[in-house]
Amino acid sequence: MKAIGYTRVSSKEQADSGLSLEGQRERIAAYCTAKGWTLTEVVTDAGLTGTNMDRPGLSRVLDLVRRRQVDVVVTLKLDRLTRKVRDLGDLLEKFDRAEVAFSSVMDSFDTTCANGRLVLNVLASVAQWEAEANSERTAAAMQVAKRQGRRVGAVPFGFSLADDGATLEPDAEALETVANIADLRRKGESLRGIARTLNVAGTRTAQAATWTAEQVRRVLRNDLYTRYVDGFIPESRRREAAAA
Repeated sequence: MKAIGYTRVSSKEQADSGLSLEGQRERIAAYCTAKGWTLTEVVTDAGLTGTNMDRPGLSRVLDLVRRRQVDVVVTLKLDRLTRKVRDLGDLLEKFDRAEVAFSSVMDSFDTTCANGRLVLNVLASVAQWEAEANSERTAAAMQVAKRQGRRVGAVPFGFSLADDGATLEPDAEALETVANIADLRRKGESLRGIARTLNVAGTRTAQAATWTAEQVRRVLRNDLYTRYVDGFIPESRRREAAAA
């Protein structure tokens, strides 16, 4: 099997630990010899953190993997490749798609055998869980910010930003337009029909532009208005009620 070694140190690690680049190379070479693999190249990223995936050496490894010019990638430790579980899962998935194995000397991790492939699947599952958990935490944080009347993304129609750059201040006149939009929707008007009614009446968007169906849709989807407009029901809840 053709093997490629990957070594990395940050400047602090190089000075303070036994993970020097030369030490990593020597142990990777000895490991490949013991396995009967041919070490064709050792790629290095010196003085770069493992939390950043934008590394020239790592890009070189991924290029060789993508072109299937190597059978196995070898590192001294898993954290030489990356310090993030999610990134490790992504990298191992790329290796697996290219049918390239991965082996870590000190972690006894080797996807050329059944146990290593099992660990690969576990890591991929953990990475997926981490991504979904982060997404849920972000969504929850955004909902809390909305309930507190704070900005989340673009400033919605009917509001302006306070001097602190984060708190939303309601515009009573514009919120009357939102109430009108909600009332027209309750009466069965289409998105285009509502936009046409607003434009005929001379009502303008926050950017002083004419209304479109998409802009009306954005208003109807924003549950922030439930706090400021009597009887406002977000489009998603309206559909749920209709389906019940």
